[in-house]
Amino acid sequence: MLISKKLAQSFNRQIGNEFATSLQYTAIGAYFAAESLPELSKFFNAQAGEERDHAQKLLNYVVDMGGTASIPGLPAPKCAFKSALEAVQLALDSEMEVTRQINGLVDQAIKEADHQAQNFLQWFVNEQREEVTTMDFLVKLLKRAGTQLLYVEEYLARNGVPSAAGEAQAGA
Repeated sequence: MLISKKLAQSFNRQIGNEFATSLQYTAIGAYFAAESLPELSKFFNAQAGEERDHAQKLLNYVVDMGGTASIPGLPAPKCAFKSALEAVQLALDSEMEVTRQINGLVDQAIKEADHQAQNFLQWFVNEQREEVTTMDFLVKLLKRAGTQLLYVEEYLARNGVPSAAGEAQAGA
């Protein structure tokens, strides 16, 4: 086994975190669909798919390294929101928490001198920068639009959501 039991357990917890985020984004996408905001709905449904992919990537790593994959039970996602801003702020807060979780995995891999895990996790470190930047951009966009959510929809239909800080600044 190339991964310690303890690190494999931590990866398994993260697999659950990624699946939980996927469910939350699915719920946010459904909220936007019900509010007749198809661009925001499409964005969050795509994000849900990305989070599932992240979980699968972690799961594959555990198995490839000879560990035992175990998917934990998932909490129910929040489905009702007072506003679009509340829904997107929840997504930003979630990405900040996932960033802390990934950093914790890196710290654990460093502590265990697991160089393969450290190398593998660098992709997630970079991905989290992109995820946080994207959600932060959406929060700022929604704040600027206020209650005029059709402006947000129009912007997203024309430009999409930038995926990096430089793009977000250029597009704003």
